[in-house]
Amino acid sequence: MTNWLVNALRAAIADGRLRVGATLPATRILADDLGVSRGVVVEAYRRLGDEGLVNARTGVGTVVTPLRSAPHAVKQAPVGGRSAAEPLAPPLPLPQLVVPVEVDLSPGVPDLSAFPRAAWLRAERAVLNNATASDLGYGDPRGNARLRQELAGWLARIRGIRANADDIIIVAGVAQSLALLAQRQRAQGATTIAVEDPGSRGARDELAHWGLEPVPVPVDEHGLRVAELARTGLPAALLTPAHQFPTGVVLTPQRRRALLDWATAGGLIVEDDYDAEYRYDRAPVPALQASAPAMVAYTGSTSKTLAPGMRLGWLIPPRRLHADLVAAKHASDLGSPAIPQLVLAHLIAAGELDRHVRLMRARHRTRRDALLTALRQHLPQARVQGVAAGLHLLITLPDRSGKVDDTDLAERIRQAGVLVHPLSWHRQRSGPPGLVIGYAAHPPDRLREAARRIGVTVEAATQLELS
Repeated sequence: MTNWLVNALRAAIADGRLRVGATLPATRILADDLGVSRGVVVEAYRRLGDEGLVNARTGVGTVVTPLRSAPHAVKQAPVGGRSAAEPLAPPLPLPQLVVPVEVDLSPGVPDLSAFPRAAWLRAERAVLNNATASDLGYGDPRGNARLRQELAGWLARIRGIRANADDIIIVAGVAQSLALLAQRQRAQGATTIAVEDPGSRGARDELAHWGLEPVPVPVDEHGLRVAELARTGLPAALLTPAHQFPTGVVLTPQRRRALLDWATAGGLIVEDDYDAEYRYDRAPVPALQASAPAMVAYTGSTSKTLAPGMRLGWLIPPRRLHADLVAAKHASDLGSPAIPQLVLAHLIAAGELDRHVRLMRARHRTRRDALLTALRQHLPQARVQGVAAGLHLLITLPDRSGKVDDTDLAERIRQAGVLVHPLSWHRQRSGPPGLVIGYAAHPPDRLREAARRIGVTVEAATQLELS
């Protein structure tokens, strides 16, 4: 009921039935009118507030908030896309893909041992029993119609997405979404794109490969600093608003509204819905696309819910970009593999994907708790961030800022048998040292041992510095 009410109110705000400044009914009154509990309405209003669509005002009630025109129109970016006053950190080598360590705590890796093999096999058998000859042909470059139809309903239900099957393009993961969008931006004459700093190193490298220079915009405890984005004059920005990588912060309602204001001047928001399925304390904040489908290119994948090796994802761009992106997809690979698309459609329709995500969410929460407890025991001086969602934690060492190189520290930890990412791998500008630590792929006992080794190594590095 809560999802239904949120979707209904969001749609009414979007199409103008609920005008800016309108006061929503009191929660108790609306609950009585709808024949639902007051808690359903309270939660719906809270979610809309998280999206920045409404604002609770003392003595007034819950009011629909305006979407203002951006104060800064998109303009030409500075040469190189950055200020000379803020030099960037030097380029860093890419992490090795295979490193011989006892415990690999690389972020973004789910528990691959828990891949739903039996459910996948049952679905694949059912698909092969019913697949037609045309299902196995080249098909629609947008992707199989059955999968797009199932995704449209599933994403609407779990992320609030406003799209129909014809709006969706099936892609080979978020990486291909970024590649297609980068090619389209380059074709339109763009050479730069704003990215979060710190932010995903892999996403930056993907964009740079296709000719878009990633220009860093700082992230703080409220998410991307939208005022600084506006000052850059850049035409597009890539964000992870539901669970920012690697800090774990959620873009606040005020920043969400400011970002949408920025986009009204012609900016394009690329929304990577990173880790949104794994929120542990409450329902995740709905996708930005739900508030402004004409300004947001939304992308997600099965890399965290099933396995990155599946290479299955989706891109829902603004409709003005759709034809160009379908053409780029067709030119790239003619279309995504047929059988995996049909199997995923079957898993969604049968409820198997939801069942698997629920199982993984509970497992990941247990593992997160084990790692968090162990880090507090063995590394009490560290600041731990990003605990509410996702598959990783970020620990920073503010008291060691300027005194320790986190790349060197990560190498020492690797020598102790544990692989983690130094935060500097995911930065463009300098900042406090830190470590990005994944926890989804290992059981609690191994995580506790890894935390002990990390703590011992950090302590040894500190003593060496003092000696």
